[in-house]
Amino acid sequence: MHTTLFPLPDPTGTSEFAMSFTSTPRGARLARLFVSHCLDSWGHPYDSDVNETLTLISAELCANAVRHGRVPGRDFLVRLTTEAGDVVLLEVSDTRGERRPAVFQPADPDAESGRGLLLVTALAHDWGVTDRRAGPGKTVWASVSTPRATAG
Repeated sequence: MHTTLFPLPDPTGTSEFAMSFTSTPRGARLARLFVSHCLDSWGHPYDSDVNETLTLISAELCANAVRHGRVPGRDFLVRLTTEAGDVVLLEVSDTRGERRPAVFQPADPDAESGRGLLLVTALAHDWGVTDRRAGPGKTVWASVSTPRATAG
């Protein structure tokens, strides 16, 4: 008997996966792996463009949540949703509402970091920052169109 850890799309094509992770580098790695596994269970194989793109975006957003949004003792939340198979939305929420990413802040050419959101901008259909739904903090979200959205 095969059981899946992740919800399969319902008949309307809507799916959702949400889980909290510790605000540590290990938590960020686990979140990235769970996003990839969830997408695979939803019909976006590990080597598909959608899975690879969202796995890379989740790695960046989760690393940022750990590095810039960490509050000791508080987890970050990852939510992955898809509606009718057209767009997959990734949301990463942390409890540091005052530390919001700058949308168009170029990195110093000699800096070893600071280019992750440029990758998100290049890979995502759209992305942004909103207030967290429940509790203090912020949610950084990114959406990626699936091949079904462009077909037809």
